[in-house]
Amino acid sequence: MPKIVHCIRHGQSTFNAHFAETGCDPMHPDAPLTELGRRQAAERAAELRQHPYELVVTSPLTRAIQTALGLFGNHPAAPPILVEGLHREFLESSCDVGRPPTLLAQDFPHLSFDHLDEVWWHNDGEPDERGFVCEPAETLADRVRRFRGWLAARPERFIAVVGHGTFFYHLTGRQLQNCEVATLTL
Repeated sequence: MPKIVHCIRHGQSTFNAHFAETGCDPMHPDAPLTELGRRQAAERAAELRQHPYELVVTSPLTRAIQTALGLFGNHPAAPPILVEGLHREFLESSCDVGRPPTLLAQDFPHLSFDHLDEVWWHNDGEPDERGFVCEPAETLADRVRRFRGWLAARPERFIAVVGHGTFFYHLTGRQLQNCEVATLTL
């Protein structure tokens, strides 16, 4: 029996809104959702209620966590929400720089972050002029491969993954809009 994974891109973030308007990185580390992003999650949640998810996996970036909670906070199947750093966004902009687990736990006390390293986002190398370390493409390719294997090894048959555009493009071959869903069959 195949495993079905719904890959769901987060709602609009403050970074997305500013970048769409100006084309410039607004320097919003771990950018949260905008009001539009929250509405996008609420609207998509109604559609996703029909699916009997067994597990929700979210990236540790705030916009993904907020989207996961907006999508699945009142889901009839009440799937557990697991925070996993392997499918975090490809680090190339300020919004892809995360926050330590202690700070995330303050904002989202009902989720577990104790399995994450203090710096769980890409930070291997020299910082650029903006102050953060961009992730090499081969590192992203390795993470995509490992995440696909991680999903395949999970016992659940119907999983929702809330994450990010560039990562999902490399995982599914589709460029997703905010709160769009792509189905991956494993």
